[in-house]
Amino acid sequence: MINYPNKKVVSDSKKEYINYGNRGMNLEDSINLTNTYYLENNIAVIHKKPTPIQIIKLDPKKGRIVDAFFKSPSTTDYNGIYKGRYVDFEAKETQSKTAFPLANIGKHQVEHLKKVKEQGAIAFVIISFSKLDEIYLLDANYIVACYTNLERKSIPYSYIKEHGHLISRGYFNRVDYLKILDEYYI
Repeated sequence: MINYPNKKVVSDSKKEYINYGNRGMNLEDSINLTNTYYLENNIAVIHKKPTPIQIIKLDPKKGRIVDAFFKSPSTTDYNGIYKGRYVDFEAKETQSKTAFPLANIGKHQVEHLKKVKEQGAIAFVIISFSKLDEIYLLDANYIVACYTNLERKSIPYSYIKEHGHLISRGYFNRVDYLKILDEYYI
């Protein structure tokens, strides 16, 4: 209960708490579990890349980072190897039902995806439309084309649905994107 100066009493049990710090973590958690399944079953070796940071100050008593900053922009979230092919991808989540905002992906990430694609890698973006409960794999070529040619600030859902691939989900492999790689890349 919260007591305001005007004697108004408001129960905080009705308030909804939204943690904006972990947006996108549901998708990443699912991909991490899927990648663990792939690794443990000798299917693929794909890992989440750590974000490079520069540590400024440590608390030696607690062994915690007290102050740090990002060294450089991270490229993409995941990379690894599957059936002898290098795989590199970014994972993004959106609350929108109609489009994927291009502001959600950095220019440096688009350039990275373009470069690894030019070297023969399998490169893509996994996009989760949370409110629609749909997850798509969209090839990096489409992301690059939309980022450089589209006069919009987002990629329409209809475009992603047309050019992307709906990812099926399972219990152990929650975001089974390798099925799509088998069908369209390998």
